[in-house]
Amino acid sequence: MSQCKHIVLLKFPPQTTREAIAAIFEALDDLQEKIPGIIDICAGPYESPEGLHKGFTHAFIVTFTDVESRDAYLEHPAHEPVKQMIVKELAGGLADVIAFDFKVDDRFRY
Repeated sequence: MSQCKHIVLLKFPPQTTREAIAAIFEALDDLQEKIPGIIDICAGPYESPEGLHKGFTHAFIVTFTDVESRDAYLEHPAHEPVKQMIVKELAGGLADVIAFDFKVDDRFRY
């Protein structure tokens, strides 16, 4: 069974307050206690000097025990309010989100 990584990039507009972003990330962190199969959640602002962020300001990564746990998370009732908190703060709605999931195996998969 392979773990699954759920990577989400967010493009918050400049007027989004630090408090609003903190509330979102705290709500995300709380999901670990509410949704089975979540191993870890980490989040933060863009920090690279490379300048390749294409306007995305923040990201979070959720590590799941497996793909089935990720699927359950997407449908879980605790997920929807957090998703709505995020979308409310994004000027472009879901257009300001990139979500990318992959399975973690012992070796790279091509």
